[in-house]
Amino acid sequence: MLTPLSSRRVYEGRIFDVTVDRVRLPHGREADLEIVRHDGSVVLLPIADDGRVLLVRQYRYAAERFLWELPAGSLEIGEDRDVAAARECQEELGLIADRLERLLTLYPTPGFCTETMTYYRATGLRTPGPDDPEAHQDDDESIEVSAFSVDDLRAMIASGEIADLKTVAGVQFLS
Repeated sequence: MLTPLSSRRVYEGRIFDVTVDRVRLPHGREADLEIVRHDGSVVLLPIADDGRVLLVRQYRYAAERFLWELPAGSLEIGEDRDVAAARECQEELGLIADRLERLLTLYPTPGFCTETMTYYRATGLRTPGPDDPEAHQDDDESIEVSAFSVDDLRAMIASGEIADLKTVAGVQFLS
């Protein structure tokens, strides 16, 4: 692991920060690296009782289009990943997962970003009861939820209808 010789924050945001780190690389040269500092996120593979997978469709400003995606969200400061997965399931799908199985953690963009995405299989999905905590979508979200068979997901990937990389990766966990 490299220790930065110096680091300066050039942007501080709600979801991530950006630093420019001066480092000595393994071959001995020094370089300035621009790093997006992100606390991480969780990605859900919500599987309904009939075996279909729930996706969310939402407008992504950066992509300039609506995208079908696996439900996902950033960790809140100091939040445990398992807690975040349960929260995101309820916020984005309006459902409680009776079982959350941690699958794998991946780096989506390791060349410049510290974010890791932890995938969870969510099963035993049910509507919240009176004893469950309330959850609400984020202010910048307007989400449509729909269920798809695994074959439909693969066809949507092949046609380009699913263009979100975390979702493409997540479909690999499905049989």
